Amino acid sequence: MNGTTALARDSAAPRRWRPRVTHTRPQVDPAAAEEAAAWLLTALGLDLENESLTATPRRMAQALIEMTSAPSFDLTTFPNDEDYDELVLVQDIPLQSLCEHHMLPFVGVAHVGYLPGDRILGLSKLARMVEHHARRPQTQERLTKRIADHLQDALEPCGVGVVIEAEHTCMTLRGARTPGTRTTTSALFGRLRDDARSRAEFLALTRSTP
Repeated sequence: MNGTTALARDSAAPRRWRPRVTHTRPQVDPAAAEEAAAWLLTALGLDLENESLTATPRRMAQALIEMTSAPSFDLTTFPNDEDYDELVLVQDIPLQSLCEHHMLPFVGVAHVGYLPGDRILGLSKLARMVEHHARRPQTQERLTKRIADHLQDALEPCGVGVVIEAEHTCMTLRGARTPGTRTTTSALFGRLRDDARSRAEFLALTRSTP
């Protein structure tokens, strides 16, 4: 699952409904990151002997480590004993990630919803899932699909929908320099993709255009 260990089981083992979600990546080397940051800042003509900049390489390295380190969490689910079959949607989940092309932030919100099957998910886990997948360099398109894929695989619902709206500083602070512009991406599975009424309801609630 794109570097995420969410469902640690084999085909013969019973399904675990509270798996530990972790982000696998090479070992982080803070000292090497700080040294690399110092080289980069020096190459950009900055004087690191200046008192105001002396600690900047360390702070820069720590900030990037924080922005690319995904926190682990328990994906808690519960039996859908009441056979609830209507949309479950969490809107405006704050989102921060990094554009992999420029290593500049994109910031916005995610709307994540699903049509329950046999299990329902603890609501806070939708926000945890967004944060978990956002903490890495990537494109917004890939992030949207990763969240949807994870929810589909972990919960096996009747439908999944993810919409992300974000402002990309690689577009607003440099290049085209168009502040205030927002990019919207979506990923829909199951009935939220195939059933016109369910799709329209989800997109209307997320204020997106079908």
